[in-house]
Amino acid sequence: MTPNKPTRSEQREAARAKAREMREQHKKGEQRKKLLLRLGIVAAILGSVAIVTSVVVSGANKVELTPANFSFNDGVKVGANLELYTKTSTPSPSVTPSSGSAEVPNIIMYVDYQCPICQAFEVPNSSQIESWVSSGAATLEVHPVSFLDGQSLNSYSSRAANSAICVAEEAPNSFFRFHQILFENQPAEGTAGPDNAQLIDWAVEAGASDREVIAECINNKSYDSWLTASTTRILNEVVPGTDIKMGGTPTIIVNGQQYTWATGEELVSPARFAQFLQAATQG
Repeated sequence: MTPNKPTRSEQREAARAKAREMREQHKKGEQRKKLLLRLGIVAAILGSVAIVTSVVVSGANKVELTPANFSFNDGVKVGANLELYTKTSTPSPSVTPSSGSAEVPNIIMYVDYQCPICQAFEVPNSSQIESWVSSGAATLEVHPVSFLDGQSLNSYSSRAANSAICVAEEAPNSFFRFHQILFENQPAEGTAGPDNAQLIDWAVEAGASDREVIAECINNKSYDSWLTASTTRILNEVVPGTDIKMGGTPTIIVNGQQYTWATGEELVSPARFAQFLQAATQG
């Protein structure tokens, strides 16, 4: 028996029903897409928050090392026999100073190990300063700063300063010699400075006996945060105990008086600096 054929009215109604069903399915599909989109956005936001939180927490948990021996207004002090002043050691002079002053002069120096003007002063004056300090006729206060990374292809300024701090902390009595080595081997501006392996070798050459400890400190830039903070402080404040601003490096001060020069010849003259030291001590 042949089934009854739907009437036109029934066909139209069936078509409408099918259309309604398709619209409902389409509507549900769109709602599902919107929901998934919203969930994706929320997940992305939560992921971003998690990343930021992780960075903040890890930054908060990161130990920022403060060098114990840099207790002289962010500087380290070298005394008799080229020994460092530390919490447990105060160098005693091997001879009695004959400066005519109750206190030996303290030479304060702010230096950037990438600074060519610092090198121009340091190299010719180094042996003279070494003689004064070693005998106890003077003390030397060194403040490594770093703002010349842009003059190097591999951030030598901050790496060298950090390495000097590492030596001062881990091998205090090797600091002065290491300080000399850094200036003797200063790279030209615009070039790549010595790599960390070379800095480690120089630290050992200067007298640091625990190579592994020094290497870890240099490779990790352990005092980088402290160095950045101390550099920022001196760039925005006066030198403690004076009204002198560190306008550049080297900044050299004795008894509150700043050593200045008008020519390159004056800068590199040990005799002129000796005269300045004597005048500042007696004044």
